[in-house]
Amino acid sequence: MSLLETLPKSNTPGVLYDESVVMQILPQRDPFRFISYVKEVVLDVENPQIVAVREVKADEYYFKGHFPQEPIMPGVLQIETMAQAGCILGLLAHEKEVEGKRPAFMGVQECRFRKPVVPGDILTVKVQLNKFRKGIMFFEGSIYRGEELVSNATLTAAMV
Repeated sequence: MSLLETLPKSNTPGVLYDESVVMQILPQRDPFRFISYVKEVVLDVENPQIVAVREVKADEYYFKGHFPQEPIMPGVLQIETMAQAGCILGLLAHEKEVEGKRPAFMGVQECRFRKPVVPGDILTVKVQLNKFRKGIMFFEGSIYRGEELVSNATLTAAMV
């Protein structure tokens, strides 16, 4: 039985995997876990995709210093949010190839920050796995606030 088949689905409408399931999949823990829940996973061979959500709370640790009078989520944490969603996707889409391994972020090839992310924002994180070869994953990620694109990046991670 695959991991995907054993993960408990949420009873909450619009939520496929809740926070407890995200914590089973991702090695990151608070305060460095940036995926609140997963809405959708498509494991199509040609086009695997995930849609996850990040609820940005007003008491996030980084808002104390970035910036106290006008808090903004650091861009590097937006990149990490896309990377975490991508790693969930990679772990589910290539379960047999990555068994016993953990994701390691390798790099950002392109990134654009288009709008600031502020306390109270609910972000939709969309990631597509473009290629998986020899444990290396190549992703395209985007973060939206409603319909508004706030950031996007091309990312690479490895399973080690």
